[in-house]
Amino acid sequence: MSEDKPTASSSSQDRRHNARANLDPLITDHTSATSTRASSSSSKLELVQKALLAPFHRRNESTRILKDLAPVIMTPKMINSASTVSSRSRPSVADSTISRSKMDFATLGRAPLRLGLGSRRITSRDLEIVEATEQLLQSEVPEPDGVASNVSLLRGFNATIPSAEQSRSRRRQMRSVEAPHIGLKKLGMNARGLLTGDDDHEGQSATSDDDVVLVPRADGANRKGKRRGRESLSATKILGKDELTRQRKEIMRDKENLHVRRSLINSEIAEITQKIEALDDIRTKLERDLLKLQEDELELDDELVGVKERLEFEQSTSRRSSANVLQMPHTSRRRKGPAFLPSEHDELPPGVAFMTLESHTTPISALDFSEPYGTLVSASQEDTQPRVWDLFSSSEIGRLRGHTGAVKCIQVEDQVCLTGSEDGTVRVWDLRRVDMEDNDGWEGEIVSLSDISEEDESRPNGIRNGDEKVTENESGACTRVLEGHTKAVTSLFFEDDCLVTGASDKTLRQWDLNTGQCVMTMDILWAISHASAAIPGSGLPNNMFAGTTASVGTFAVPTPPAADGSWDMYEDYVGGLQFWGYGLVSGSGDGAVRMWDMRTGQAHRTLMGHTAPVTCLQFDEIHIASGSLDKTIRIWDLRTGGVFETLKYDHAVTALQFDTRKVVAATGENGVKIYNRTSMQHSTLLTNGHTNPVERLRYMDRYLVSGGKDSMIKIWSL
Repeated sequence: MSEDKPTASSSSQDRRHNARANLDPLITDHTSATSTRASSSSSKLELVQKALLAPFHRRNESTRILKDLAPVIMTPKMINSASTVSSRSRPSVADSTISRSKMDFATLGRAPLRLGLGSRRITSRDLEIVEATEQLLQSEVPEPDGVASNVSLLRGFNATIPSAEQSRSRRRQMRSVEAPHIGLKKLGMNARGLLTGDDDHEGQSATSDDDVVLVPRADGANRKGKRRGRESLSATKILGKDELTRQRKEIMRDKENLHVRRSLINSEIAEITQKIEALDDIRTKLERDLLKLQEDELELDDELVGVKERLEFEQSTSRRSSANVLQMPHTSRRRKGPAFLPSEHDELPPGVAFMTLESHTTPISALDFSEPYGTLVSASQEDTQPRVWDLFSSSEIGRLRGHTGAVKCIQVEDQVCLTGSEDGTVRVWDLRRVDMEDNDGWEGEIVSLSDISEEDESRPNGIRNGDEKVTENESGACTRVLEGHTKAVTSLFFEDDCLVTGASDKTLRQWDLNTGQCVMTMDILWAISHASAAIPGSGLPNNMFAGTTASVGTFAVPTPPAADGSWDMYEDYVGGLQFWGYGLVSGSGDGAVRMWDMRTGQAHRTLMGHTAPVTCLQFDEIHIASGSLDKTIRIWDLRTGGVFETLKYDHAVTALQFDTRKVVAATGENGVKIYNRTSMQHSTLLTNGHTNPVERLRYMDRYLVSGGKDSMIKIWSL
């Protein structure tokens, strides 16, 4: 009976069969019942089925498109193209029910949970997604001109699935030669001594479709007496025009697929590169944090030492008399840790000069201060009266009158100040009396020592005592005058009651500040001559300062040009000195750094390396840092006597100071150079700074004072 049914009935049965999988049981029962009806009612049934199945077909179609366009396999360029599609016009929601007009899927995808359409919460069932199928399929991937310039999103997705290789496989099969295979794979395995499995699988061929084939002659005849030729392995079938046209289109499509895949890989590489850069940034930040922790640890160590020394100082001063008599400080802040800065100091921007002191008219030659926001004493060239400043109010308190020559070196400890001048004298000042200084009317206690007259005799060990005289004070603030050097005093350092001075007469003198007596004189010329005789090759490098070691003549060396092109004659033979206990270190004009034993007055070690006069130095328990006119700072290891580190600059080094965390130096430039010893990075302080090269500096913790050739004094926050 099925053969007598018309063709339309067969198609309706197929449609009914496809509908059973998607309709609910009611529709399924209805479809089963209508299947027994006559063929005359089949057209009506088809209309009913179309009406019932239309939403399901549409839903299946939308599900297929959304499934094909899964965002996890879409390239960034495809996503950008999707945003371009979403930027087109979108209809608005007019009623509480979403209109069935064409709407962009991106618009509905971004719809909030509450649309403000009443108090009832809008759920996903209240939204009907209508895809912009036509717009989506027609949109193009923004690719450059050339291959795959007009590839749609769906086309780009199809290029990334495995079925994209089917056309290539089809062409290979089409071009393959119909000929019996030979087992090249088997031959290769036998040549390597591998089992081919023939014993286990008898009767099965070991060949595969990938083996290379040989093509016999078409007629298959073997003619006697003639050698059979070998046909080409690249022989192909004779293909028709339609097939070749199809293959050309497939090849173009495969090229487009390769272009899409290449773009996808490039996008992934770019994304990975960005992630690597982000990880590198994170690593760099963590390394900086680690260095910061190391610096904080060093700062805590220095602060602990400073607190211990302050505690010892307080205990010692509590036992002393509280009379208004000048008392020498017990400890030297050259070895103290960080100071206790006011809380307002943390609000200052680091690396900026927040205060400027203007009074001098010539380049700054020396400066020192007691503590942050304490008392500062500064001196300049061709000026015999050092200025005293109150750093808290940035005002000048007064001047120290008494020297007859320019002041070359200054050290301030609490309320005690020592100055060395070109007049060959060293003066001790009580800074508490500067504000009430009156040369004629001051009646305070005057410390006067009797004249000391001893033989002026050179001794074999290099110790010689000359005429040292302490004169009456000429100023209310000056409590003592030490005389003995025959030339300018260029460096000094005192701690407790001991003072050591260095002068251009090529001698170092040790003083007792309680009595004002010179207890020892150390002759640098004697040390040079005996060191050269005792240790061959340890004298002057290449005798660079010929004539300066033969006699106590005038020492003068031209300085290298600074950043502004200025230069001067350097005449300070003793550029710097410092002692601790019985150990004394000095830097002199012959470029040598010498270590002296203050008990014997002899130099027991000479560190050679600088090729120009040493202008400044400092040392701690482990290292010595020395700056020179040879444009370098050398950090020496006291344990081995070798150079631990060398810092090179473009101009001469005139001042330095260092601790466990940093090295601060004046290097002939307008900015102050800072070298971080933890991270080994260089930086420069320039903001609101000097307009001419920096000459002198001194810092305590994060508080720095610098003086330059512009006659200005700058206070910095480190």
